[in-house]
Amino acid sequence: MDVPVWVSEVGVSSFGAEEVQAWGLQRTAELLLGRASRVHWYSLYDLPSAWEATTRHREAEGSSYYRHFYMGLLREDGTPKPAYEVFARHTPGLGLCQWFHYQDHRLDEAVARMRELGVTYLRTGLSWADSFRPGALEWFDRQMEALAEFDVTVTFCFTPEHRGIAAHHTSPPLEKAEFADFCASMVERYAPVRRERKSSARGRSPEIA
Repeated sequence: MDVPVWVSEVGVSSFGAEEVQAWGLQRTAELLLGRASRVHWYSLYDLPSAWEATTRHREAEGSSYYRHFYMGLLREDGTPKPAYEVFARHTPGLGLCQWFHYQDHRLDEAVARMRELGVTYLRTGLSWADSFRPGALEWFDRQMEALAEFDVTVTFCFTPEHRGIAAHHTSPPLEKAEFADFCASMVERYAPVRRERKSSARGRSPEIA
């Protein structure tokens, strides 16, 4: 079957050496560009050291857990690594996968950096768990409006602890319909807006993953 293939998340940590990450990015581009319709590089930013690597398991992974904090093209302080310039040589072919936390202070700078790099498409997420926070819809609106100029693939993720079979963000929901309702409401809230803007260079219909 002749169908497009998207690489939704691929990356190399600079935990061992930043030069290794730069080499890995170049090799990834050589192997995947022209073969996959979209290649989302993870990620633009290193994970701040004060945060938790949400989808990882510190106890099970040991020291390898910390490699997840060094996947960015930019260090935690916002300065570029060698891979930053390598990445810029391969846009717009390469896109980004960048997750934004609730009220993420990096959002506006991220948009400016993506423009600088020549990025045209992005994968990010909207958190079901965050939807229970005060002001959640205002934050979602701000995030999606800031990213409107890019082709955005949205992943719906993270079970609220009080709505899961277990009190964990990876738990299946107690009621599947609740998660489905969240997904439907987000599609209704954001996808129609993008379709109305489809003819504009700034804002395209987001894909939903």
